[in-house]
Amino acid sequence: MIQIKRVDRDEEIVGIKDLQMRNHKSILSKEEMASQGFVTAEYSIDFLKRMNEAEPSVIAVDSIGKVVGYAIASPKSIQGQHSFLDELFAAADELQIAGNAVQALNYILVGQLCVAKSHRGQGLVTEMYNFFRKDLSPFYDCVITDVDLENPRSLKAHLNAGYQILATKTYGGLSWNVVFQDWR
Repeated sequence: MIQIKRVDRDEEIVGIKDLQMRNHKSILSKEEMASQGFVTAEYSIDFLKRMNEAEPSVIAVDSIGKVVGYAIASPKSIQGQHSFLDELFAAADELQIAGNAVQALNYILVGQLCVAKSHRGQGLVTEMYNFFRKDLSPFYDCVITDVDLENPRSLKAHLNAGYQILATKTYGGLSWNVVFQDWR
């Protein structure tokens, strides 16, 4: 039994960090990245705590309380604290959604999404994003994130969860699909 919820304990932040490190592109083979996907950014426990103080992330936990998936909530208030997210904020601010400058919208980023290998293919990305939307759409106009162009599995999961491609941008030495959901 999987529960989708917001982070409310430090142990869950440690669980996010553990899952992040087990799926970080720096430790995976090219074959595993191609077949299973990967995460690009690395966040310290301290930074994860600060992000969760600003806006608790959405997590999937199994029956024993282990984090098996996460969608990190990244509001504008954390801008200036991590170069990876700062580049995504800057890229998003250059774009438009339905004729509206993103910079003028009250948006939130998903600073990273990951599902444990043991739980992939079970619809957890869609479940976490549905929870994310239900909990946060009263406060934000839209949600934006980016997907490395070399990560087609992640892009497919985002599109299946209702995201749309907004633009393709290059920053941080990588090329990204910037994707969004308009909640207005």
